[in-house]
Amino acid sequence: MNVSRTCWRAAGGLLAILAGAASAAAPPAAATASTEDLTALLARTAPNADRQVLKLAATALRCSLQRPELGVSGERLAVIDYSRPSTEQRLWVFDLARQRLLFEEWVAHGRNSGGNRTEHFSNRDGSFMSSIGAFTAKETYMGGNGYSLRLDGLEPGYNDLARDRAIVIHGAPYVNPTVARLQGRLGRSLGCPAVRLSVSRPLIDSLRGGALVFAYYPDPDWLKHSKLLDGGC
Repeated sequence: MNVSRTCWRAAGGLLAILAGAASAAAPPAAATASTEDLTALLARTAPNADRQVLKLAATALRCSLQRPELGVSGERLAVIDYSRPSTEQRLWVFDLARQRLLFEEWVAHGRNSGGNRTEHFSNRDGSFMSSIGAFTAKETYMGGNGYSLRLDGLEPGYNDLARDRAIVIHGAPYVNPTVARLQGRLGRSLGCPAVRLSVSRPLIDSLRGGALVFAYYPDPDWLKHSKLLDGGC
């Protein structure tokens, strides 16, 4: 569901900074704000999302903004919660510069990652599994799945082969919540976070050029070893 009219309700230091800053100044604001403040703003904007997942996404965003070589802009943020079943909305796209939630959507996972629930992940080409961790949304292109968005994985060993694997965001007819209710799950991709065709172009355009895409699952190994979540940056 497109929720572009939903506005941030929070007040406080970060909101004041963001509201008064130009777009180019938004990344430093997000980077210098506390994780708690950013988490609170995200949670108020997307009340259906899990607060702990949003906190991890905020941590990854702040850390990535302190590493310019990762190419994260800080103006937009996408959060995927793969701990939720595919029949539920589990993708949120935030516009941090304008303080609003743009999308709350369904998203498919890889065919070998599970049925309705996403249980298996891989960084290996040909696995047909989804990958977890933080990505930078890069350039768009027209491919076999139509208008698509390339992703660069930022986490070695977990998703850094995303570009080589052609793990991209694209629209797909099998991302159909009505059919999902009948068959018990969404259709599945070859590992890509596919979205509904009706929202794919505006959603992709909202992320391209540097947004952070954070794909969560409570994987103990990743949570322990991710360099974007350990606070060290």
